[in-house]
Amino acid sequence: MFQIFDAASDPSLVAARIESLRRELAKRNIDALIVPRTDAHQGEYIPASEERLAWLTGFAGSAGTAIIAAKKAALFVDGRYTVQARSEVDTKVIDVVPMAEKTAEDWLAGELPEGARVAFDPKLFTLAQIQRLKRRLADKKIKVAAVSPRSNLIDALWRKPERPDPPSGAIVPHPVSLAGQSAAGKVSEIQERLKTLGLDAVVLTSRESIAWLFNLRGSDVKHTPVFSAFAIVHQRARPELFVELSKLGAAARKVLTPVAKVAGYDTFEERLKELKAGSRKVGLDPATASYAIATRLGGDRRIVRFSDPCVAPRAIKNAAEIAGTRAAHARDGVAVARFLAWLDDHAGSGDIDEIAAAQALESFRRDTGELKEISFDTIAGSGPNGAIVHYRVNAKTNRKLKPGELFLVDSGAQYSDGTTDITRTVAIGKPTNDMRRHFTLVLKGNVAIGTACFPKGTRGRDLDSLARGPLWQAGLDYDHGTGHGVGSYLSVHEGPVAISRTNAEVVLPGMILSNEPGFYREGHYGIRIENLVLVKEPEIPKGGERPMMSFETLTLAPIDRRLIDVDLLTGAERHWVDAYHARVQRTLQARLDKPTKSWLKAACAPL
Repeated sequence: MFQIFDAASDPSLVAARIESLRRELAKRNIDALIVPRTDAHQGEYIPASEERLAWLTGFAGSAGTAIIAAKKAALFVDGRYTVQARSEVDTKVIDVVPMAEKTAEDWLAGELPEGARVAFDPKLFTLAQIQRLKRRLADKKIKVAAVSPRSNLIDALWRKPERPDPPSGAIVPHPVSLAGQSAAGKVSEIQERLKTLGLDAVVLTSRESIAWLFNLRGSDVKHTPVFSAFAIVHQRARPELFVELSKLGAAARKVLTPVAKVAGYDTFEERLKELKAGSRKVGLDPATASYAIATRLGGDRRIVRFSDPCVAPRAIKNAAEIAGTRAAHARDGVAVARFLAWLDDHAGSGDIDEIAAAQALESFRRDTGELKEISFDTIAGSGPNGAIVHYRVNAKTNRKLKPGELFLVDSGAQYSDGTTDITRTVAIGKPTNDMRRHFTLVLKGNVAIGTACFPKGTRGRDLDSLARGPLWQAGLDYDHGTGHGVGSYLSVHEGPVAISRTNAEVVLPGMILSNEPGFYREGHYGIRIENLVLVKEPEIPKGGERPMMSFETLTLAPIDRRLIDVDLLTGAERHWVDAYHARVQRTLQARLDKPTKSWLKAACAPL
């Protein structure tokens, strides 16, 4: 649930921790250590006990890499986190480097002398990452060396009681009525694929893939219903699941027993040694499996590069999952409408702050009686805090919502039938002309994605510029992707497709993606409008010749009409906004109390 975050960003603590680490590096004759924000499962979201990067640097974002060298330290972040990182880390000790300007590999090549030694924990990097790093540093003869998987240098310093215990929550079944397919059916399809490719087995490391495959859910990662496990799917034999046995209750064991063999989490490495023996062909995804696993299986000589076979099928939702997400979004829309009505009643007083607003939104979701968890840390940014793309409110940064400012709230919920993610930007009091112009340009980009028609074979990067076009014409842009995949009561961020300049994956019917263009004026305000969209089956438009896919907007919540400059919209864009608002009102009104119903009617009035 919602938590006020306070990063370990006390300058004296961070500086002392880095100095302690440097002493360890000197003892081991290591010139630089790479510290990623990940764990042995290579996921975006990790347990608190694995947050090594946050502990060492104070940076609390979900993506970043630090390099600690003898005289310098650097933190590499993407455009979402540049502003946030500079506010959270001690920039006298750590340089914040935007990845768009310089990669970690380039920094190492430029800062380290020839023959230097760079260390990494092999559990925390993928095979592909280390191979790329070695190629980049080869010219300078810089050695890239793995430390022992059992002697992570951060773990030697970060100990109890300061370090949280590993998670121990129960693993529970996810019913077939919501999953839409039995675990046995999913396993059979994976085995057929292995047979077609001539593979004897595939090793799975992704928490999301394993939860999806076995129709199980857990609580090891905050806001994401997954559990830490590894799995081996054999072409002929039953799959093997490696998990902390204490987490499996009677219900989970009952559904697992007919489908898989179960073994302790800590027996996985020994089992890999057995897989390595003989002439078996074992598939491993080099983009998601750790370097430690790849080397234990024999490295490039013994493994077959094979994309995680669960990623594509879990991204393409079946009929039960689609029905579930529609129900979840209608339910969530009621909660969000109640929150926005509450916000209109209270925010103008100047007494509501970011924390109170985030807590109120969660309370309305709890009132549905179906909330399992929020799907990520709520981003509730008032005024200049809204310009921090992935802002996380804490006691020091908490601001009141003030008249004349914008309030950006990006939030989501986990329901057993679906995962939601929505952003609305709201005017507190009277907005300025610039606010309205920028908001409307962002809205035009959102409508462009929502109304897009595109042929088979279209990739995520092909759609990205549709959302940016109105901003580009005004000389503006935003430094994050336009959209990401969303799971079915799984991770709020999932692959393989994203609406992004760099994503080359093909968009397919049944995928759920976010549509979230934005604009951020640093020090003043942020604007983002986010809806989730479902990729629809192709149809031939009237008068057309080729089947075209399109999007169904799933999210149901008003867009602040006070921020729309109608003169900047085309007739078609106005029609879309009016039709969307009419659908929101029609879907939600029967579930709302009388005052909120009146508010919704006004909020959804035609432009």
